[in-house]
Amino acid sequence: MTTPFQNREPNIDSNERIRTPQKGVFLALKEVFDTGGEERVFAVILPVGCGKSGSITISPFALRSRRTLVIAPGVAIAQQLASDFDPSNPNMFYHKCAVLAGAPYPEPVEIRGTTTNRADLDEAHVVITNIQQLQGGDSNRWLGQLPADYFDLILVDEGHHGVAESWQALKAQFSQAKIVNFSATPMRADGQIMEGRVIYTYPIFEAIREGYVKRLKAVQLNPRTLRYVRREDGQEIEVGLDEVCRLGEEDADFRRSIVTSTETLNTIVDASIRELYRLREQTGEIRLKIIASALNYEHCRQVVEAYVARGLRANYVHSRENAPANQRVMQRLESHELDVIVQVRKLGEGFDHPYLSVAAVFSIFSNLSPFVQFVGRIMRVIRQNAAGDILNQGVVVFHAGANIARRWADFQVFSEADRDYFDQLLPMEDVDPDHAPAEQHIEPVPHDLNYVEVRSQSDVHVEEIPLLLDHEALAAIRVLQERGYTANDVAAAYQTLQPIPTTRVRERQAMRDGLPIRVRTAAGRVLGERGINPNGSELDTRRLGKTNLIVMIAAINNQVNTFVGMGTGQRHEFSREMHERIDRGFDSILEAAVTEVFGGN
Repeated sequence: MTTPFQNREPNIDSNERIRTPQKGVFLALKEVFDTGGEERVFAVILPVGCGKSGSITISPFALRSRRTLVIAPGVAIAQQLASDFDPSNPNMFYHKCAVLAGAPYPEPVEIRGTTTNRADLDEAHVVITNIQQLQGGDSNRWLGQLPADYFDLILVDEGHHGVAESWQALKAQFSQAKIVNFSATPMRADGQIMEGRVIYTYPIFEAIREGYVKRLKAVQLNPRTLRYVRREDGQEIEVGLDEVCRLGEEDADFRRSIVTSTETLNTIVDASIRELYRLREQTGEIRLKIIASALNYEHCRQVVEAYVARGLRANYVHSRENAPANQRVMQRLESHELDVIVQVRKLGEGFDHPYLSVAAVFSIFSNLSPFVQFVGRIMRVIRQNAAGDILNQGVVVFHAGANIARRWADFQVFSEADRDYFDQLLPMEDVDPDHAPAEQHIEPVPHDLNYVEVRSQSDVHVEEIPLLLDHEALAAIRVLQERGYTANDVAAAYQTLQPIPTTRVRERQAMRDGLPIRVRTAAGRVLGERGINPNGSELDTRRLGKTNLIVMIAAINNQVNTFVGMGTGQRHEFSREMHERIDRGFDSILEAAVTEVFGGN
């Protein structure tokens, strides 16, 4: 018996509701089907916002699939893909884009825990799930009971994950299925290339021109000089911009110091706020927002405090998916009650909030792929298919010493590259294996992150770098060079970044709001280092029904109060000077709290 993917003709070629890249994917897959052959694995590269989900829904028609498996990297994306196939959803892709003129539609089913059984799968034409549901090898209830020929097509959303062992086991289990990997970038965070021959790619250059994604530019912060303490001998030295850039490229400790030191962190904050205010004033849209990438939870607190001290509404999310605290923050974001959202590799694939227009880079990207994923959060357009619309602008802000300029250069090439160039985008020797996990770090780390202590920087200049290479501008720069102007002469002509003033009241309030975050993070770290379950109760010696985490938090709070000579319930009375003392003495506070809970052990 044939399926709708085999006996129905989708309206694709002359359908104005189907985007150019979606038509391109469909035609490329049809050619694969018509050609035949033994080749199994293929790849499709589509920038964020170019209709990847829609491309996935029409792909089974191109390959005349009998039964298709669609795999997402997480629950949220799987649910979105399931809704695109769901006939009861009025916004189902086949309805919304007039792909099919009424029923019969392909029968979808989503694998979610034990709510789906084998009979449901047998009746389905397309099965949607996330990879976690299929892990476990032969012991997995799905992989173990389905024959090798059960699916003839596997579509993998965000297929740059597919090099991992769990994906390879899935590929081996359904050995007769063709596999198509979809992604916005062909590389994983660890530098491995996405599997499969690239049969279609849609350049970001074209996506911007068609109005599918925002027009992007970068703002690089260039200090004229920077003073720091050299790690090897403790000597304080001053270096110019060229040396700052060189150290940023060659010294991982220096890069880390750049994004965590107070001086440089504040310049990134100030520049990103300036860009946000400029875009809001230029567009009249006050809902535009900043998204910031931080190294870890403690760094999140620093970044949030800096924005709050400047009068912006800021909060952060962490990696505990669906945690109530995260949901409350996300609700505030969706309700436009925040100006800034700070995250540690949390708001990635599938996250869609088009009013994010400024990306502030406080973290380290040793590879192009996670950088493209982060920048993708500001690429969603506010006005669809409106190329050049004033609202469809995005800005990426970074410091010259953080080595992000190299990622931006890779991104510029990536935006105009053809499919034959993908395996040359970022050679493996450019990946720093010793520090590559930094951007994935999800466990709290000590507050002292500054391996190289940055003391000061002078005259921070702002350099704007468009995403699309401007050949006329490059020619103009060559003319300046021929006439004897140096890079410093040009840089001096750029606008100097003016710090955004803060008030002492706001600084105190920001430190007050950040202290509970710091205490909770430190408590979790102490328990983690000792292998103690935070939800257990063995530390609750007074039998008050408190978890280990609550006991540890209470001990730290008690030592905080003792440190500044204040009593319980007086946190709102803490002065700015008290908060500064707490910040400087937090290590000793934590040591005293550990002694309080564990004694001399």
